[in-house]
Amino acid sequence: MDGQRAGGAQGKRGVIELKLRDPAQLFNSIDPSPFHERDLDPKAEEFIVGWASEYPRGVALEMIVHLSEALRDPGLASVVEPAVQSYFRERMEVTRRELRTLFSIGRASLATGLAFLGLCTIASGLIHNLGEQAFYRVAAFGLEIAGWVAMWRPLEIFLYDWWPILRRRRLYARLAEMRVSVSTPEKDNVCPTPI
Repeated sequence: MDGQRAGGAQGKRGVIELKLRDPAQLFNSIDPSPFHERDLDPKAEEFIVGWASEYPRGVALEMIVHLSEALRDPGLASVVEPAVQSYFRERMEVTRRELRTLFSIGRASLATGLAFLGLCTIASGLIHNLGEQAFYRVAAFGLEIAGWVAMWRPLEIFLYDWWPILRRRRLYARLAEMRVSVSTPEKDNVCPTPI
């Protein structure tokens, strides 16, 4: 599978070009689903997602599949676009669920962390009231640190972890709307597949 990105956005459209022998190369050959419901081949997905992420968010995407051989089944060209769009719609849904799960974990972690921080703060205050000896100060300070360390995971989730998932979901949404066309050698031009 050869591929290239067209040089620049053509009229606000980011073009991704693939050179294949057969459209079936786009899809996972061991997936038992009907052709139009198959997952993309992992290498094809990586290539498409990689090039799509190079284009700015406002640029509509288009994929052109250049075939080096004539189609054995001319009807195959018409299912490429819906199959690719359906695959990326499913990926978008998976990342939406992943984001929802992450926020659910974040809320549970935050509740646990706040409860633990509260207990550590109370225990630290009680220990500090026992005296000014070094042992009591170290124990009180250690409990305060432990309480704040417990807040690390929820803060990481709510400040950092969700951004990459949201970016991936937005990219999949763009790919789910991507126009896909197939260019065959016998016609030597791009033949858009019907939507």
